[in-house]
Amino acid sequence: MIIDCNACKMQATTACDSCIVPVLLHQMAGPFELSTEEAEAFDNLAEAGLVAPLRLVQLNDESAATG
Repeated sequence: MIIDCNACKMQATTACDSCIVPVLLHQMAGPFELSTEEAEAFDNLAEAGLVAPLRLVQLNDESAATG
């Protein structure tokens, strides 16, 4: 999974306020790649309420963001 806010439909919306990506990108320079295991770990942490959920919706994704 490539994480890039510039490739997210939800960029510059209120979804950004409750997304973990801006927090991660603040620590890194630009897009980054998460392995399947890392993405699953973030999902588990978000479900437990320990981190904000990933709200990334790829520009080519027809489905809406959840959560």
